[in-house]
Amino acid sequence: MNTIHRDALTLPLLQTVACECALPVAADLHILVEVLRSRFGDALEAMLFYGSCLRDGELSERLVDLYVVVDDYASLRSGGAAKLLHKWLPPMVFQLKTQTPDGRTLRAKCAVISLEDFEAGTSVWFQSYLWGRFSQPSRLVYYRNETIRDRVHVALCNAVIRMMSETVAAQERAFDSSTFWEQALSMTYGTELRPERANRPAEIVMHNADYYARVTQAAAYSIPALSPCGDPSGTFINDTRHSQRRTNLLRWKIRRLQGRTLNVLRLIKSFFTFEDGVGYVIWKLERHLGEPIHVTTRLRRYPLIFCWPLLWRLLKDRRLR
Repeated sequence: MNTIHRDALTLPLLQTVACECALPVAADLHILVEVLRSRFGDALEAMLFYGSCLRDGELSERLVDLYVVVDDYASLRSGGAAKLLHKWLPPMVFQLKTQTPDGRTLRAKCAVISLEDFEAGTSVWFQSYLWGRFSQPSRLVYYRNETIRDRVHVALCNAVIRMMSETVAAQERAFDSSTFWEQALSMTYGTELRPERANRPAEIVMHNADYYARVTQAAAYSIPALSPCGDPSGTFINDTRHSQRRTNLLRWKIRRLQGRTLNVLRLIKSFFTFEDGVGYVIWKLERHLGEPIHVTTRLRRYPLIFCWPLLWRLLKDRRLR
């Protein structure tokens, strides 16, 4: 496993990530930030904005993705059993709704995680759940102090290096940054039950192609077997040995099984810890699939029993990849 400490990070990578985190965000987002600051109080360490709303710049009528980093799960307003679930299977997810001064409704999916778990998840976790997400662009919309800010920046750099280290063996001999990240994102998506289109990784990379080019160049010297060609084309060379490719392939097969199992467990957990958990899951599926899903009374009342036919149909039809 590649645990990258701050003194081993290349300065250009740290600067690139820090600059990306500091870019301005839509004014409406600050309304959500203030509501969450009031809710978590002194337990709040940092807050990250990421995902499709960041890429599109559209917050109204969407579900904003926020990661809320806290000092400890003991600070959460949950019962004893729920707190144990959050600790054993982070993050804890809930939906936030609030109003803008002009009466519009803002909604956010808030994932709550301890700073310790966030740092581990972006560096040493075998599963790609966190380092896959946070190797992508994000905005640090709140931090308690500069020490916390710097720790989050280092964690995001760790995510980039871990993502590249774990996916370089699956790349071709020569490639550019866009090709690299399209393949890398496809691999992490494959470890989750995500109702995404097959071309989604390409769309994500195209939207932030300059950022991916810069982080690839900045991190390349920290990745064994990866080196820039040194010409203006932005091409990289992959010197991974054949034996390492076989080992890497096995690791991703295990990661795919583990990740999908954890997805199911997190889905089950959301039924108990997420306000209107069934409604949220159905809404997310409808948004990605582009079609309505019929929700029976039995499914709403007993989701653990009656969700399986729906899940099986989506898997059978390859609507979940």
